Amino acid sequence: MLQSLQVLDQLKARLHETLALLPLAEGTGPVSLILELPHPPAGAPDLDGPRFHFAHNHRGDLRAGYGIAGEWQAHGPERLSELRRIAQGLRADWVQCDPDETGFSGFGMLGFAATPETPAASDDLPNALLWLPELALISHGGQSALVLTAQRPAARDDVLTRWDAWLDRLVPLLGRPALDPLTPAHLEALGSTPDRDDWRTLVLNALDEIDRERLEKVVVCRRQRLLGHRRFDLDRLNAALSYLFPSCQVINIRRHAAGFVAATPERLFTQRRDRVEADAIAGTACRAEDSERDAAITLGLQTCEKNLREHRVVVAAVREALDQCCRRLEPAEGPSILQLNNAQHLWTRLRGELHPGVDVFELAERLHPTPATNGQPRREARDWLDVNEPLERGWYTGAAGIVEPDLTGELWVLLRCARILDRTADLYAGAGIVAGSDPASEWRETEHKLAAMSTALQFA
Repeated sequence: MLQSLQVLDQLKARLHETLALLPLAEGTGPVSLILELPHPPAGAPDLDGPRFHFAHNHRGDLRAGYGIAGEWQAHGPERLSELRRIAQGLRADWVQCDPDETGFSGFGMLGFAATPETPAASDDLPNALLWLPELALISHGGQSALVLTAQRPAARDDVLTRWDAWLDRLVPLLGRPALDPLTPAHLEALGSTPDRDDWRTLVLNALDEIDRERLEKVVVCRRQRLLGHRRFDLDRLNAALSYLFPSCQVINIRRHAAGFVAATPERLFTQRRDRVEADAIAGTACRAEDSERDAAITLGLQTCEKNLREHRVVVAAVREALDQCCRRLEPAEGPSILQLNNAQHLWTRLRGELHPGVDVFELAERLHPTPATNGQPRREARDWLDVNEPLERGWYTGAAGIVEPDLTGELWVLLRCARILDRTADLYAGAGIVAGSDPASEWRETEHKLAAMSTALQFA
């Protein structure tokens, strides 16, 4: 605790020294002050109020945001185009001040629902959202910083008061040791939508559309409601997910009462300047504790024509989308095997060199949704799901991630998700239906996927 108080005093002194460098009274648009942290934090503490959190254990990356310096919402077919126009204005006016020469910058969060028509729940997330946090935490490559952001014009004394208060709230918690998991708790299953019988009917109807060659693939999903015997602790849930699934991106977003949490293995894309990488993940098998049995399952996945066919559909769609915005595409790497604790997937990585002017918003529009979460052909699959899928997905199978001031960044497909409110958790998982799919096997696949979140929830 003493060390945390010393760090707090140092950061406050640095804030007071550097605030005069910021053009707070001049112009419009955001201004960000980046202050280096002396030690990487153990994690991003959960504070009351709006917050988002992106953490990847294996990569050692952490991005978190608290409060709202600015946010913009959109919905409908032009949602990403609308947010892009706003972000272009921000890019022109966003002032970055990095007195400690960290190399970091302010950043925003972009996230959106599975479909442009998805209605927003009153206590949850809007259809599409661009969010600049008032306080941000970034940790990468052993270096960490805090980013404080305000909208101009602003009174210097008001900004200083608000930023001092943010440091008082967050910094003492950064030195707190990682939370130990709680004793595993029983979770009560409150039912699935669809239930097993309706799932069978749904899958058979999808196979009928495939047999008639109206669809090549369609992804159907289900929602499992669980009730805990204590209020779920989101800090402990983040820690449990990061420990159990270190190769996944752990995402936690909360604007009002409910939290939206994901532990997703699938990037939609990463853009760095004019370079892009995208994942094609489709084709799933379970894991086994016995190493020989596990290896046999892996070999079966690599040689299963049904899974390979499902995977090829996704690879072709991602390649086609990238081809529209890349001047050069490299040969695809894969399929290889992506192994998680409870499942394994066929995985192909695609890389390319982008045309000038392509940004995260255009990439998101071209790549989302992939056949891995929606189906193929894209429009026909979406239309079929709108009529036949008996639940509202919300942000499940949407995407969320980080947008840099130059409008590059990284988005992740929102899979292995849960909407959490107090002691209730709604978990989501889906399965890709192609010729040869079996309703019982696809139900078991969703059970394996749901286990990722339900296992972590037991320790939260």
